[in-house]
Amino acid sequence: MRCEIIAVGTELLMGQTTNTNARDIARELSSLGVGVYYQAVVGDNEERLADVFRQALSRADLIILTGGLGPTEDDITRETVARVLELPLEKNKAWEEKLEKFFARFKRPMVAMNLRQTMVPQGGRLFHNDRGTAPGIYLEREGKLIILLPGPPREMLPMFKEQVIPLLREKLRDQGNLGVLQSKVLRVFGLGESAMAEMIQPLLENQDNPTLAPLAKGAEVHLRITAHSSTPEEAEELIERKAEEVRAILGDYIYGEDEEDLEYAVAKLLWEKGKTLALAESCSGGLLSHRLTNIPDSSKYFLAGLVTYSNEAKINILGVNPELIASLGAVSNEVAREMASGVRRVCHADIGLGITGIAGPGGETPGKPVGLTYIALESDRFQFSNRYEFWGDRQDVKQRATQTALNLLRLYLLGKLKAK
Repeated sequence: MRCEIIAVGTELLMGQTTNTNARDIARELSSLGVGVYYQAVVGDNEERLADVFRQALSRADLIILTGGLGPTEDDITRETVARVLELPLEKNKAWEEKLEKFFARFKRPMVAMNLRQTMVPQGGRLFHNDRGTAPGIYLEREGKLIILLPGPPREMLPMFKEQVIPLLREKLRDQGNLGVLQSKVLRVFGLGESAMAEMIQPLLENQDNPTLAPLAKGAEVHLRITAHSSTPEEAEELIERKAEEVRAILGDYIYGEDEEDLEYAVAKLLWEKGKTLALAESCSGGLLSHRLTNIPDSSKYFLAGLVTYSNEAKINILGVNPELIASLGAVSNEVAREMASGVRRVCHADIGLGITGIAGPGGETPGKPVGLTYIALESDRFQFSNRYEFWGDRQDVKQRATQTALNLLRLYLLGKLKAK
């Protein structure tokens, strides 16, 4: 079944409100094996909405509209849908009584414009709304399923989960089309999107079921595997079979799945191996400490995070040799090594990690551009340090630096990082 979602509201086009409804509806539909082929956002304009709705009728089996069901003049969805389908609007007496009771309960007068919410295209079925005054509406027309839902997410999503999904499940079962559309995301770091795509090119060619979709996501790349099947178990089996093929190619570039971010992967390894960690941060400004302490129970492995931003702090707290800073500068491989060594010593940690760099936009000097960063890691009889050049604005540099540092920690804990 092909679905199109139409979100109605000028506030969505202006960026004043985020269109979370389309996201939530698409996620819920996947449990039924319904694919969302198109999404559209249209303002509170009847002619433009009519055009978008006609186009949806020409290419989709299920059309879901959200928003524009309220009582005011700019709420045009039910009227526009009725006009395009050439259906008269009829008053629903049961909903009128419901509105009267609602306003009486709160001792508020029900002004006449609220009666617009009682009008339903002929043949339409109502979805009850316990959280607002606008009902949802369900219509069937020439084999098309049409669903109108209120715009506020707190009204829309419960209505969709509790009333629309069971109705659609019944319809799909009757048609013999009930299925499952299930996905898994493999999270990749250390490869760009194009480099990863080149490595798995044989798997990307002639795809059928499951499908693979690469997606650049900030400083990392995600690879979504999506399978369509009749049961969740079959879909999971198809996905896992394809995931094993990907893992065989990408290996340690894959660090996690779905919602498992890189800090979670590192925290899990620190916990499993019983290692403690201390950080000395300069250009990252404590961001790495923040990310790691977002994980519950981080106190079991995270001892301290010191933001030694000034040269004096590096010297007085970490014991960095002042002659190194004077001769090589604070942003240097040697200083990063002493930061990692110093914080490990001061905090009595198994692992010390140091980050120093130029986050920008200022601070650039000949031979030391904005984005230049040194990251060092030290443990018992092991030392690693390396030079990196990150791109982007100040926030980008800090994010990429901490992402790289986390990955170095991950590889070290896996025994895959070579001393240098």
